[in-house]
Amino acid sequence: MSSASIVVSNLSFSWPDDTPVFENLSFTVGEGRTGLVAPNGAGKSTLLKLIAGEYAPTGGSVSVEGVLGYLPQTLPLSADLTVAEVLGVAPLIAALHAIESGDTDEEHFATIGNDWDIEERTRAELDRLGLGDVPLTRRLHTLSGGQVISLGLAAQLLKRPDVLLLDEPTNNLDADARHRLYAVLDEWRGALLLVSHDRALLDRMDRIAELDRGEVHLYGGNFTAYSEAVRAAQEAAERNVRNAEQEVKREKREMQQARERAARRASNAARNLKNAGLPRIVAGGMKRSAQESAGRSNEMHASRVSEARARLDDASRALREDQAIAVELPETTVPAGRTVFEADGLRVSHGDRPVFAGDGVDLTIRGPERIALSGPNGAGKSTLLRLMNGDLTPADGRIRRAEGRVAYLSQRLDLLDLDRTVAENLAAFAPAMPEAERMNLLARFLFRGARAHLPVGVLSGGERLRATLACVLFASPAPQLLLLDEPTNNLDLVSVAQLESALGAYRGAFVVVSHDERFLRDIGVDRWLRLDDGRLRETGAPEA
Repeated sequence: MSSASIVVSNLSFSWPDDTPVFENLSFTVGEGRTGLVAPNGAGKSTLLKLIAGEYAPTGGSVSVEGVLGYLPQTLPLSADLTVAEVLGVAPLIAALHAIESGDTDEEHFATIGNDWDIEERTRAELDRLGLGDVPLTRRLHTLSGGQVISLGLAAQLLKRPDVLLLDEPTNNLDADARHRLYAVLDEWRGALLLVSHDRALLDRMDRIAELDRGEVHLYGGNFTAYSEAVRAAQEAAERNVRNAEQEVKREKREMQQARERAARRASNAARNLKNAGLPRIVAGGMKRSAQESAGRSNEMHASRVSEARARLDDASRALREDQAIAVELPETTVPAGRTVFEADGLRVSHGDRPVFAGDGVDLTIRGPERIALSGPNGAGKSTLLRLMNGDLTPADGRIRRAEGRVAYLSQRLDLLDLDRTVAENLAAFAPAMPEAERMNLLARFLFRGARAHLPVGVLSGGERLRATLACVLFASPAPQLLLLDEPTNNLDLVSVAQLESALGAYRGAFVVVSHDERFLRDIGVDRWLRLDDGRLRETGAPEA
């Protein structure tokens, strides 16, 4: 593989309405695995599109050394395409089969070129990504979302790229597919630039590139090392801000004291001159001299105050905004041993196909259990959550719920009224809560000032999650059982940390569907269930 690199020089880009995204952005990524991190909306996906050539910069340049492969977050593929067509190998395989059948047309040889092993390479790439049993003639619409993502990655790998761009490649992948992707990228030897909020994947990177306030900062090491470096820098910045604040106070105090001394001297001098009986011209000269001296002193101290304020501004700019949620949720407490939910023999069908096998699903939840529900895509995990919530009625079986509210956060986050503001939605969920208390609560969920009065429909994914959590967790009555379906999908790393903080304060039982093993560990899951082949079974925690 040749030397591979991405060089971005003074890159500028604006949307058609002249809204700027980047201005004079410069950085270089060489061989190795680089994870690109930033909050949602900072322009990560836009940057990848600029590197891939899908967008044209309004200024500056982007150059890529080597063959480029690019897997966008959303694949613009027709549902009627075959697997071979998506992989870009359909013409080559057709030419191979024609030659094997005796057709020696020169056009077939020209089509194949040096790719005589294309069929074997194709099957090998599909095997690596868990698609070994998928026929090349299968249509795209028959595959799951996770299979389509894996297929898109296989298509890029078949190009034998030197430079690979991946945008949220683990979205929609179940745990097994994620681990296969990890293994593929562990073997990568070119230049990889990857956008992801999957911390397990980011911990496999060689370096982290942080896109922050229009600049890219490179950190050696994986995501854990980056997080530690950011934390240390934040602590240093906080110390610098405190020191700078003290310096401003000290300089202002000294300036005030100097002014008071000058005023006392001037008053004393005026009395002394009056008593000394000096000629008016001499007295006037002495008075002007004293005033000029006081003026110089005042200017000197004012300059010191200005310099101290400038140092405070510099220190403050290095300080990252505090984005942590800090809440207490005593009302959600569930006593240990209390049966929150119980189901026996649950059965349900999608069309003519039963979702659960055998005698159906049995499940009992007692006390404040923290349960992770895993399983392949399409196994019925979301269906089970909807049965628990009461959105679906089982065809057979029995369900018993304890008194108290069950709250369900679907993947669509569709619990709130999009036309109402965040504050209005909270008032609907907690009508007895005083308005001042509601506003204080929203501030703790980072909706401060005017942000609390924005319609929910204009919020980002992370903001909508925070608004939903505030309404659900502080609703009256408080939820005793919380059901979460893929809550970290499409959330940036800051939002995931905020979700972990809120769930850390929750004192009831919850069941969470997620393929993010790091997230599940961080929220203190103590019971692991797996739904596979229609059967629900207890498992231990997966290996770290």
